[in-house]
Amino acid sequence: MRTLVHSVRLFGSAAVDSDAPDGWALFDGGRVVAAGLGDGHPAADDTVDGRGGCLAPGFIDIHVHGGAGASFDDGTSAVRTAREVHRRHGTTRAVLSLITATIDDLAARVAMVADLAEADPTILGSHLEGPFLDPGHKGAHTESLLRAPDEASIDRLLEAGRGTIRQVTLAPERAGAFDAIRRLTSAGVTVAVGHTDADAATARRAFDAGATLLTHAFNAMPGIHHRAPGPVVAALRDERVRLEVIADGVHVDLDLVAALFAAAGDRIVLVTDAMAAAGSADGAYELGGLAVQVTDGVARLVEGGAIAGSTLTQDAAVRHVVGAGVPLAVALRAVSEAPALAIGRPDLGRLDIGSVADAVLLDADLAVQGVWIDGRPA
Repeated sequence: MRTLVHSVRLFGSAAVDSDAPDGWALFDGGRVVAAGLGDGHPAADDTVDGRGGCLAPGFIDIHVHGGAGASFDDGTSAVRTAREVHRRHGTTRAVLSLITATIDDLAARVAMVADLAEADPTILGSHLEGPFLDPGHKGAHTESLLRAPDEASIDRLLEAGRGTIRQVTLAPERAGAFDAIRRLTSAGVTVAVGHTDADAATARRAFDAGATLLTHAFNAMPGIHHRAPGPVVAALRDERVRLEVIADGVHVDLDLVAALFAAAGDRIVLVTDAMAAAGSADGAYELGGLAVQVTDGVARLVEGGAIAGSTLTQDAAVRHVVGAGVPLAVALRAVSEAPALAIGRPDLGRLDIGSVADAVLLDADLAVQGVWIDGRPA
């Protein structure tokens, strides 16, 4: 079916200036087949009037744990439930983040994700946020399950994932971490520095070993001190490295988020780190076996009070950073092209002619009005 979306500012397309209000794009066969400006657009089976809104590439979340009351760790039905709520908020494709567990449980879960990814290309694979983390910066991870990386465990997880493990977060100061980075990156996995006590020098060593991402910048790691710049500054100064940011205004002050964009706009990746309560109500939840209480949309561990993921959606993240002064084009790139590049998928996150027709229609208030995946309404 040929679908035409017109009367929009079109983002993520080299063919059209996003400042023009009369842009249009044509989807056919799952691809963007034409784009332009003005009224001279081609005929289509389905025509959508964008009413002066924005048409952006489909959002891609590379760090998300669940939503709608369901966690990705809990099986295929939970994955489908959580993916549906994020899809309504513009996230067309996602990497499924798995919380720290035993190696046996993680192997079973990455195998489950591999099965799902074979059947559903909108599931891009898995992200192991643990167990190779620093106990002192464990966040909402079970401390007794944290461990240093070892060759046997990594090889077992890679085998179980059958090429679908997209990202692994680890603390580079742990014994064996640099060998683990090299092993994982040689297998095509993006390695992220996170949940760490690393100083700037250790972070730089990790980046030189092949790590190319910083997991939720500022959270679960040393902050910036004028005599101890820490991993955030190390990442900002390294053009090879992208930085995840949770832009809910709780994890990081939005003025500081805007400063990060000013320093490294094209390398900022907006993630949700959403847990089960995203798209659901306040109340009691569980994350990785730990009790969580969500109050006014903020998730915290019952024991200790640490932030336990977020209830964020990617459309809300875009609204937050634009409200903080980040240009819309830059914010939209941070939920589309930047995350795609972070996991080695340059074929996603654009609306160039020939690109996959994943798209999100936003109104003037940046609320989602329509979502397409492979050119079909989602």
